[in-house]
Amino acid sequence: MINQSANVREYLAGGSTDMRKSINKLSVLVEGALELDPFSGYFFAFSNRRRTIVKILYWNRSGFCLWQRRLEKDRFKWPETTSKSFEIGMRELNWLLDGLEINQGNAHGRLKYRTVL
Repeated sequence: MINQSANVREYLAGGSTDMRKSINKLSVLVEGALELDPFSGYFFAFSNRRRTIVKILYWNRSGFCLWQRRLEKDRFKWPETTSKSFEIGMRELNWLLDGLEINQGNAHGRLKYRTVL
C-alpha cells in the first residue's frame, strides 16, 4: 500500500477538490494553493465534496505516486476547516481512511521528551 516511513509528514487539503485532477494538477495544487513542496515525499490527501473519495499524492524517489480510495456506501469523516491545509499524523490518516474522526477523544496523546532524566 503506502510507504509509512517515520519521517514522512501527512497533510490534508482543506475544503474539497475536483477528483478529476490527476498527478500533474494535484502537484501544481500542492505547490501553488497549499504552498508546500510536492517533491518532499510527504503525503498530501484530498477529498471530493461528497467525501466519498480520497486521493493521496506523494513523491517516491523517481516519480509521483497517486493512491485513491472510493467508498461505495459511507463517507469519510473529513474535518471541516477554513485552512488551506493542515498537518496530521499517520495514525490520524489511517483513522480517517478507516472511517473514524481524526480527533479521537480516548486516544493516547503524543508525548515528546528531550531527556530521560
